[in-house]
Amino acid sequence: MYFKTLNLILALISVENVSACNRPYSAWMADSVISRDQATVPEGSSPSPSTYLQVGFFQSAILRLIDHYGTPESVCAQSNWEDYLNASTNSIAPYLLNTTQDTSYPLDRLSTGNGLLHQYDAFKTTTALEGLKSLRKSINIQPKNSLGGYWYYKYPNWSYLDGMYSLVPFLLSYTSRFDPSNSSVTDDVIHQLDLLWDHCHQNSSNLLVHGYDASKTAVWANSITGASPIVWDRSLGWYLMTLVDSLEISSAFPARLSKYLQRRLTQLSEAVISAADPKTGCWWQVMTYPERKGNYIESSGSAMFVTALLRAARLGYLTGENASDARATATKCYNHLVETFVVKNANGTLGYNGTVSVCSLDSSASYDYYVSQPLLYNSVHGTAAFVQASIEQEMLNDSTAN
Repeated sequence: MYFKTLNLILALISVENVSACNRPYSAWMADSVISRDQATVPEGSSPSPSTYLQVGFFQSAILRLIDHYGTPESVCAQSNWEDYLNASTNSIAPYLLNTTQDTSYPLDRLSTGNGLLHQYDAFKTTTALEGLKSLRKSINIQPKNSLGGYWYYKYPNWSYLDGMYSLVPFLLSYTSRFDPSNSSVTDDVIHQLDLLWDHCHQNSSNLLVHGYDASKTAVWANSITGASPIVWDRSLGWYLMTLVDSLEISSAFPARLSKYLQRRLTQLSEAVISAADPKTGCWWQVMTYPERKGNYIESSGSAMFVTALLRAARLGYLTGENASDARATATKCYNHLVETFVVKNANGTLGYNGTVSVCSLDSSASYDYYVSQPLLYNSVHGTAAFVQASIEQEMLNDSTAN
């Protein structure tokens, strides 16, 4: 109750101070999400399968915000980000302590490891450590298909691009911190990423479709590869961010891991840049059918691509013309996101439009399915992606200004 009351007070204060404070969009959007009590598990309720990713993804955005800006006061923030992280982690941690129960949720559950690691570093709490251990053990008993690929969720033999964003960085972070002698992790990470690449790669576009069914029995499965038919922007956004995030933490592992990640990042970045809409710089919901009836520029996947491309260029993972193209395309898209999807609410908070609710392979996986799913206002997927895109754009602006 205290946390909700504090957020309400801060939201009201922001109405008075917004005109006097030149907050960057990253901090402003983050404060807005916190003021709405999003990305936490409300007291007295239980998390849905999608809650784990919402909590973990937004925690990742806050951690990057803290890493870049330091104290909230330095960017006119209206919320205490450290307090939010602690409250958010405390709200989800009790549901992560049962290893067997963990496997009943999508691989997205592993994204909550960000907050747990941060809390353990700060306070050395037993709950955080036990949650981390339980999540790690759950990977060992995660069901696999006949090829050794992890099921994304409860659907037998189905592997999604989406799950890599939560799985791979968590597995690398945990191993480097708590299990550095484990020599099998590098091969497992490469194997998981490569299975998706091999089965989901679309030769005509060099992009990756949403997922594959190793049994090839799903209504949508390609008879040869098991692949689904559609390149969905947000699932590919998860995968591209995975490559960049994993490269950032790959130095503790054999060099073959970073070489693999670098090669795939270069290949996929070129294809993603080529698929950008020439007018906006952003990406269509179904990426390979631009301007087809029903299709639209989707705001969460576009923000993910902006984040990944700008970070890859900033960290030197893309070089030369590739880096220049990445910065130019991502900057153009970011400006479109701000102009088209960011909403300045009357109470001084920011809103975000144009994010598709969810797309699942537990469907027909047809074009009509992907373009008919409802759009959400203030989706955590969209707002968290926009926070991270804004951080990268603000860092780029700072570097060019100097």
